[in-house]
Parts: sequence; structure tokens; C-alpha cells
Amino acid sequence: MNNMIFDSNEKLNEAAANLIISQVQTNPRAVLGLATGGTPVGIYEQIVHEYQRGMFSFRQATTFNLDEYVGLPINHPESYHSYMNHHLFSHIDLPQEQSHLPDGNATDLQAECDHYDQAIENIGHIDLQLLGLGHNGHIGFNEPSHALSRGTHIVDLAEETRQANARFFDSIDSVPKQALTMGVGTILKAKKILLVVKGEDKAAIIARALQGPITTDCPASLLQTHPNLIVMLDEAAASQLDKQS
Repeated sequence: MNNMIFDSNEKLNEAAANLIISQVQTNPRAVLGLATGGTPVGIYEQIVHEYQRGMFSFRQATTFNLDEYVGLPINHPESYHSYMNHHLFSHIDLPQEQSHLPDGNATDLQAECDHYDQAIENIGHIDLQLLGLGHNGHIGFNEPSHALSRGTHIVDLAEETRQANARFFDSIDSVPKQALTMGVGTILKAKKILLVVKGEDKAAIIARALQGPITTDCPASLLQTHPNLIVMLDEAAASQLDKQS
């Protein structure tokens, strides 16, 4: 595990973006696992800024997003399809057919989960997986549970997760109750994982995830088992870490 702590949001975003850019520059056919939510916004802004300088291309890359809400139209402003188009895809040269998100409006959701897993398996592996962290320790939408699903699956969103995401919607009642999410097993198969966490409100859970027991009650704690985990934190998020660990 490689923990990096930054004294500004700008430096953190730049470092995370540079890691992703370097992956594409080193391997133009890189397979990237992408995340949504508030944490990656500045990272994607930095990627777009650097892309506009003409130093690299996404033309041969492939992306797989972690998750998508169930029942939210693709063109809804808070769908993750819309999020990715707004923050990244519409600004770079990634071919549309090489960007993948689960279809939360599929007629057969289980078949869609199976299809998504097969698409990832067909391409081989994810080279670099970007992750944020939920207040309850979820990664993707893998919520705390007595057991975690290995592959893409339908998940009932925890009330805490819906409350956290309500800021993006008109009210809590508008937040979908289910999502499709890549499973922890698939996430852990990525060659490299970049976990980015910001803010004092995440300090307790990141300390638990990185330095607490490995348990499905804190899905992010399973990242401790990954051989190539890079953690980027701001000082507030890192404030409860045991510096001796």
C-alpha cells in the first residue's frame, strides 16, 4: 500500500490525474476503471485540461465504470452516463463504443450484470481502477454486508448512501433505491487501484478501511489485500490515520 497525503485539493487532483494520464501514455490501449460522485470531478477536470494540450490520446483506450442507478433514464442529469459525458467523455477522443457503463434500464437486470462481467472478461483485465469511498465504507455501490458479491450485481442502496447522494437530487425521494455495481471481486482483479478520499467527514472510515480489520462490514477494507494499491488523501481525510502503521 502506498499512501500519499496532499496539503491541497489541487495537488491531489493533479497527482491522481497524472497517474491516469501516465497509464494511457505508457499503454495507449489501457483499460481504465472509472468512478463517479464528487471526489473525481476535479481529477477529470485536470485530465481534460492536460488532454487539451495535445500530449496524449484516449482513442485506443477502453473504460468501464463502476456502477449506474437502476431506473434512472440515461439522459437524466444525475445518471452516471450523463455525469461521465459531462465531466470527461464529451471532452476527449475516447470512441463512444469503447466506454462502458452498466445499463440500469435493461429489461433483464441480471442478464445485464452477466453481460457487463463478460465484457470485462473479454478484454482481459482492468489496468487501473479509480475508486472513491462511501461514508459507510462502500466502494462502487458495494454496501456493507455479511457477504459481498464477486461480480456485477443488483444492489439495494443503503439509506446512508441515499442520504449522501440526495444533494445531487431534488430530494431524498428522488434518489433511486437500487443500482447495478461492479463487484468487489472484479475491482480486486485490477492490476492497479487508485483510491482517492477527500474531507474530514471521511477520516474515520478511511482509517477503518486502511488500518482496521478486513471485513465485509467495511467493503473498502478488502483493498488491504491488493498488491498494488495507491491511496491519495487530503490532510483532512488522513487526520485519523495511525502514522505508525
